[in-house]
Amino acid sequence: MGFREEGKWWVAPANYREEVLKELNFVDNIKILDTTLRDGEQQPGVIFNKEDKIALAKQIDSLGVHKMELGTPAASKEDEEAIREICKLGLNAQTFAFVRNIVSDVELAKDCGVDGVLAEVPGSDHLIKGGMGWTVEKAIAAAAKATARAHELGLYVTFFPADGSRADLDFLLNTLQGILDQGGHMDSIVLVDTFGVLSPDGAKFMIKTLKEKFNCPIEAHFHEDFGMSVATTIAALSAGAEVAHVTVNGIGERVGNCPIEPLALSLEALYGIDTGIDLKKLLPVSREVAIRSNFPTPPTKAVIGTRIFGWETGMPSGLWKNAREIDPLIMLPYHWDLTGQEAPKIYMGKKSGNANIQMWLEDLGMTLAEEHHAELLDKIKNYSISVKRDITEEEFKKFVSEFN
Repeated sequence: MGFREEGKWWVAPANYREEVLKELNFVDNIKILDTTLRDGEQQPGVIFNKEDKIALAKQIDSLGVHKMELGTPAASKEDEEAIREICKLGLNAQTFAFVRNIVSDVELAKDCGVDGVLAEVPGSDHLIKGGMGWTVEKAIAAAAKATARAHELGLYVTFFPADGSRADLDFLLNTLQGILDQGGHMDSIVLVDTFGVLSPDGAKFMIKTLKEKFNCPIEAHFHEDFGMSVATTIAALSAGAEVAHVTVNGIGERVGNCPIEPLALSLEALYGIDTGIDLKKLLPVSREVAIRSNFPTPPTKAVIGTRIFGWETGMPSGLWKNAREIDPLIMLPYHWDLTGQEAPKIYMGKKSGNANIQMWLEDLGMTLAEEHHAELLDKIKNYSISVKRDITEEEFKKFVSEFN
């Protein structure tokens, strides 16, 4: 792959310069873990019933994600039943349940039929003591016992030290080692940025440190509080993290999680990494999640928004008019077909120019003497200002009819 792939994308050549690439340490087979059905549902107001979870599990699996969190069996009977049913579907993705470091949680997860567990205990001293009201010793002992039991039951154990990003680094490392020293088991460890406070550089440092200390895959779980989750996840992957945690549409606790759509597209186009994700399915899966979560997608949201391909302003509309038949990527970072979007649209409104008029007349099969274009444009601009939006095709036809 390169910065310019015909019919796919045209990005910055600097991304692919040797001087840039030599600083990156991506592993060969990055894996994507989707947590829409667990952390995504933790978004206040998002409620997935059993039917929703089963339907969405199938949809998300079709994207090609490698791992999928199905929920927390101990949270409700509804979740437990949904997890049991999903585990019978024969999904391609490995299935995981989220558990507290309680042996009964682990045993319930095993009984549901999942392949593995994400076992949570706070990773920071302040969250253990101030949040749970536990001693560090109690947390370590509980985690050791629960993860050992999970391993004994044949489950893949992903250890999830919540708020690990805000922990004193030595404390985090010593806590993880303490769990192992007491007989605990970790097949992988997650760098958990619960409050979205890691910078990309901070994430790189922590990933490298964890990889030096522990001989297991390191995963990246970042939230969106500072709007940095995609950039920070990519930074973590570039430092050698093996697994990225995502949700569809970025839904998740508080401000949300790292969204799969821009992450997958960025890895493919900006870094030349084959993620295994079917980019064309991102849009339909996004829309299904938006419907079932009752959380509409903003129209300008990257990759999945309904208004990300198009122009209203006269100058870029004119550039598009000239470039579209030569090479659409002259005016676009990536082709709309890559992610299943519709072709770019020219909007008509306050900021439009003569090129907009010409294209609308052509697309609608209408004619109007060029001497009337300027007056028509004035009418459209004034109307657009009065209604504070771009105009519809029917409104455009009405304005044109006034000249005929």
